[in-house]
Amino acid sequence: MTATDRSIELVNAAAQAAADRLAHDIIAYDVSDVLSITDAFVLASAPNDRQVKSIVDEIEERLNKELGAKPVRREGDRDARWILLDYVDIVVHVQHSEERVFYALERLWKDCPELPLPEDARKTRGKADEHARTTGKDAEGELS
Repeated sequence: MTATDRSIELVNAAAQAAADRLAHDIIAYDVSDVLSITDAFVLASAPNDRQVKSIVDEIEERLNKELGAKPVRREGDRDARWILLDYVDIVVHVQHSEERVFYALERLWKDCPELPLPEDARKTRGKADEHARTTGKDAEGELS
């Protein structure tokens, strides 16, 4: 089984919205062969809580406006360290850079096929490392 056309459409819109809000390291996996509850995961990160919230708000607004999709569940708002948007067809994880490194979801899903993303989203790969170099802080926000 592979991700449906609707899932791919949602993934692309979510990835583009995240890229537009300067998310780092956006990636999407087709998890439809290993999970029955959803077709795809979208992962993105940001260096601070405020930006995590901004990315999530943009994804939610864009998917609603452009595709008429609303999440059935939104978790993690209080701390804004890891916010999850569950659209049933896809699940979007927006994590603070520290959580992204600690939980390393990419390791868990590395055997699943990676989904192609819009160019703007692909260009975000390695942005967390670049941000760390330019600010002098590592992924955990500590001075390096």
